[in-house]
Amino acid sequence: MKTQKKHVNDFGNDSVPGLVLRVSVPFMFAQFVNVMYSIVDRIYIGNIPAAGADSLAGAGVCAPIITLLSSFATLIGIGGSILFSMRLGQNDKKDAEKILGNCFSTLILFSAALTLIFLLSKGMLLHWFGASDVTYPYANTYLTIYTCGTFFALLSMGMNYFITAQGYPLLGMVTTLIGAILNIILDPLFIFVFHMDIAGAAVATVLAQLASCIFVLCVLYRKSMPVPLHLRRPDPVLVKRILALGFSPFLILATDSIIIIAMNAVLQYHGGPGYGDTLITCATIVQSYMMLITSPMLGITGGSQPLISFNYGANKPERIRKIVFCVLMLCIGFTSFMFLVSRFLPAAFAGIFTNNAEYIELSVWGIRAFTMMIIPLSLQYTFVDSLTALGMTGLSLFLSLFRKTTYFVATCLLPFAFTAASAFYAEPIADGIAALTSTTAFAIVYMKYLKGTGSLMEIGTGRGQAA
Repeated sequence: MKTQKKHVNDFGNDSVPGLVLRVSVPFMFAQFVNVMYSIVDRIYIGNIPAAGADSLAGAGVCAPIITLLSSFATLIGIGGSILFSMRLGQNDKKDAEKILGNCFSTLILFSAALTLIFLLSKGMLLHWFGASDVTYPYANTYLTIYTCGTFFALLSMGMNYFITAQGYPLLGMVTTLIGAILNIILDPLFIFVFHMDIAGAAVATVLAQLASCIFVLCVLYRKSMPVPLHLRRPDPVLVKRILALGFSPFLILATDSIIIIAMNAVLQYHGGPGYGDTLITCATIVQSYMMLITSPMLGITGGSQPLISFNYGANKPERIRKIVFCVLMLCIGFTSFMFLVSRFLPAAFAGIFTNNAEYIELSVWGIRAFTMMIIPLSLQYTFVDSLTALGMTGLSLFLSLFRKTTYFVATCLLPFAFTAASAFYAEPIADGIAALTSTTAFAIVYMKYLKGTGSLMEIGTGRGQAA
């Protein structure tokens, strides 16, 4: 037992600042590495001879569909890991093992269903999401191959949450590191050596996800894990609880797809046949840059969720206060650094994707517009994910949907009043308003439930959903 203690973080007793760093930073790095899947693909795709710009636009059209597919891994992974961590905080390993097995079997069923559904509907979806006659062939090729690997993507992403929840954040980071490194190696091989172009990028991504999936399952099946994985027949009542807890983060990610869809459609409509594809190509570059900010920040706040849920289960409100504060400071520090990078180095980032001067100039402007309010966005991410970890999914969902609704409305309305490119300002408008709203909401919750000696068991609907 002493040997195990050296390697497993004690969520209930270790010093909070050190614990947050040891858990959240690896998870943050894991999310950063994970986002490299799509960014590396886009970099290589954008540099395909002759067809680079159109291929990149096609990959951009696929982005919301891929995000939608990934959100189902979050639905099960976050929902299950929150409930799982609460049970560990209550020292109920038997129930925790049951939760882990149910999440595994549910992800398998979801993977099979989603693969079939998206393969049958991909043509219709791509036209809805902004594919033009020029970009459709590239988007269709990429999405068809990627969808065939849905099983590996969902299992590796969804089950990886349970590695971190058991006190092994570094192993969780290795999961995504394996996939990213393999993807970086295979991309140029399939795209340029085997001359598969955009199809090669998709094949490389699927093989990378396969490797990550194998690693995750091997880790969780080890008998040395505090709660090893065993396949269980889905329990409808338990699965319903898991889905209820995971619905908020799922909808948050799923609605990201709607925003990207709206952005692509608006840019295509207001930009016209020629300039519309140019705007979508630049929007793809800008959104790739934003992923370098939002994904690591989601890693920080998501990595802290097992800590909050564990201490919620153990009824330790003082530790929860400290965890939330440390996570907020970490997010503000990260976004402040990225804000400075956004002011001085966006041209270097855009130049990785294309050597077209027009695309680079427009992308630099777009990056600076998108990142105007990323520091206040730290408040939104920290407070919404903290409320989710406490089981207050109703409130966290409302705050997230409020931001997404503001973003959607601004995206649709701004081009009517100004130009097509003004849709890029929807991001900072939504981020600023959402930061004020989420801070106010969390302050009310903090004063009512967390300040003083009140029992956390009374928080919102958290206990009712988790019990």
